[in-house]
Amino acid sequence: MIIVGLVLAAVAAAIHVYIFFLESIAWTGKAAQKTFGTDQRTAEVTKPLAFNQGFYNLFLAIEIVLGIVFVAIGWKAVGATLVFVGAGSMVAAGLVLLLSDRTKTSAALKQLVPPLLGIVALAIGMAL
Repeated sequence: MIIVGLVLAAVAAAIHVYIFFLESIAWTGKAAQKTFGTDQRTAEVTKPLAFNQGFYNLFLAIEIVLGIVFVAIGWKAVGATLVFVGAGSMVAAGLVLLLSDRTKTSAALKQLVPPLLGIVALAIGMAL
């Protein structure tokens, strides 16, 4: 179950790296505008905010990747802690999005389900 949890956490990290790309690098492009429902004018005005937000997503992904590396080299407690913190923050942010704007339910679920499943699987694996 540890491997399953780490794979699901890695999927969550990959999603958040993509979100980082959209928010911090490609914010004014068509893909980001389509994903986030903005237009060119709004994207230009909100670019500094999106840039900052993207880095939050990148840092969460880095926590998970480092956690996976630590588990792989045998430092399971350190690695699992990093994965739990990174993935837990992703779940919490997804819940905030879900509770603050029901029109974003699909995006919130994409953001929170993979890390939540990763947390559950990793916790079971660590307990066994």
